[in-house]
Amino acid sequence: QVQLVESGGGLVQPGGSLRLSCAASGIIFWINDMGWYRQAPGKQRELVATITPSGTKTYQDSVKGRFTISRDNAKNTVYLQMNSLKPEDTAVYYCNLQHSGRNYWGNGTLVTVSS
Repeated sequence: QVQLVESGGGLVQPGGSLRLSCAASGIIFWINDMGWYRQAPGKQRELVATITPSGTKTYQDSVKGRFTISRDNAKNTVYLQMNSLKPEDTAVYYCNLQHSGRNYWGNGTLVTVSS
């Protein structure tokens, strides 16, 4: 009954920006760690960014300074603001929630960075 729904993906040119959203339902959102992962074709899924309930953030080195993760607990939503996008950022982006030793995932939203 826990659901995570991502939105905001699309096609952008190198140097462009997108904001991804992940809406959670069926779980108490504000007490859980949240994260964004991505998976490019033929590659393993990798961690992009995380945020704790109190707002502590971590980032993969390749996106540090370009991406910003945030959360709005009142809206049960986590965001990923992506600036200065590069072709290597092309991937399906997945929202992740961790609760009591379990991982919950959305179905992903596709981000394509290309000229």
